[in-house]
Amino acid sequence: MRGLVIPDFDEDFTADEVELYFDLAFVFAFSQLIAYLHGGHSFATTAKAVLILLLIWWPWTQFTWSANAISSSARVVRGFFLVATMASMPMSASVTTAFEGGGLVFALSMSLIFLMAIAGLVSSIDDRTLQANTQRYALPTYVAIAVVVGASLLDAQARIVGWLVAVAIFVYSTIRAGDSEWVIRPGHFAERHGLIVIIALGEIIVAIGIPLVKKLTEDGRIGSEMLAAVALAGIFAGLLWWAYFDRVAKAFEYAAEQLTDRKERGRFARDVYSYGHVMIVGGVLFAAAALEEITAHPADPLDDVFRVMFLGGIAAFLGAIAGGVWRSFRVVATERLIALAVIAAVVLLLPQISGLAMLAIVDFVLLVMLIAEHLRIEGAPASASTTDAAA
Repeated sequence: MRGLVIPDFDEDFTADEVELYFDLAFVFAFSQLIAYLHGGHSFATTAKAVLILLLIWWPWTQFTWSANAISSSARVVRGFFLVATMASMPMSASVTTAFEGGGLVFALSMSLIFLMAIAGLVSSIDDRTLQANTQRYALPTYVAIAVVVGASLLDAQARIVGWLVAVAIFVYSTIRAGDSEWVIRPGHFAERHGLIVIIALGEIIVAIGIPLVKKLTEDGRIGSEMLAAVALAGIFAGLLWWAYFDRVAKAFEYAAEQLTDRKERGRFARDVYSYGHVMIVGGVLFAAAALEEITAHPADPLDDVFRVMFLGGIAAFLGAIAGGVWRSFRVVATERLIALAVIAAVVLLLPQISGLAMLAIVDFVLLVMLIAEHLRIEGAPASASTTDAAA
């Protein structure tokens, strides 16, 4: 094998295959989270699912930061990724039982993944400043991990409180880290977060496929209303894909590239990617749970819980994108905010319409939003600034 030539990485690099392998484990976690949302079917379950999402997001985003600072093709880093992928299996499997008997399994596996992400970064970097910054950032996270594990031994209510405290500590550690310098490679960051958004969008396909399979198993055929729901749900997923990847994903990467100060670039990555994308991904997953219900019962109105999931998911997705656009360019994503207001009015003021009709209206509003945005931006004078075009 000595004759194989492996090129050196440049300043920026693409995601390594081991990172994609690691992401596959989160396919399972996301599927379980949607199953928990749909099966639990209550506002309490919805709130708990938000907390679970935040806890599983933290080790994923930490591994992204670690692989961004150093090449994930380094053998030791690949080793950490492979072990973390195996450790994610019990974490994903215990998502639906995290507030019951599976709490300790969930906490231990989630904590192990997070610790490996930190260890991979600390053990592989040569930059003394970055290593010191990492250790400073890691101190409060160790406390948070201890709280996660300790709270998993308590009863359900106390566990919720403990895990909320742990999330608050995690957030504090990232805010505190904003005063330090970090190595941020915008291309890699954009690719990694784009991939996790694609995985979340793929969960819509899984969610609408479940009632489809059930119907075929029971009756051997699919009714016209269910076929229409499947088609509209697929269109919904495609519109979300377009709303993120056509313009926004590239614009976020461009905005990060324009920042030369290490501290400012680190804060940008934290705000737009670590904070913003958990809302984007979560928005897709919560909407997927509602889409599963619409596909299963297209002629029935959505009840209050599923309407909240649907509207909340869309609001998180569009709101996080609008927030990222403002953070990046100080530009208001006008069409997206108007579309969100219209969708909110439809979902809240027309509870009696069928889920199929509601989905059709939402798809129409999203389509009009994207067309209007495209015509406004592409029709701008040639002298318009890059900032305006990127927004």
